[in-house]
Amino acid sequence: MQIQVNTPDGAGGADLIARVEQAVVEAVGRFEAHLTRVEVHLGDVNALKGGAQDKRCMVEARPTGKAPIAVSHQAETVPKAMNGALGKLGRALDTALASRTDHKGNASLRDNEFR
Repeated sequence: MQIQVNTPDGAGGADLIARVEQAVVEAVGRFEAHLTRVEVHLGDVNALKGGAQDKRCMVEARPTGKAPIAVSHQAETVPKAMNGALGKLGRALDTALASRTDHKGNASLRDNEFR
């Protein structure tokens, strides 16, 4: 799984990129076998105008054989926005990839021996 971090003008440097990569691995590492790439976009929504929730994190995951899944979250700080977006991504991946491995505790109908 490749992790790509995008910030405006390269803000934050290598330290921020390392922290973002670690957070991505912790949040969606269990899906690593099903993902080719995860892109994280960090930004400031309204720049110098300020505001209560002006930091935004958009995360796009690319599962193999499925359409990309993108989520975003806005918060007061970059870490809060990132944690919120990664939480949403984990839930979205659970939903999207559940059909690959989980059949509600039962065998798949496609594997039925009565066919």
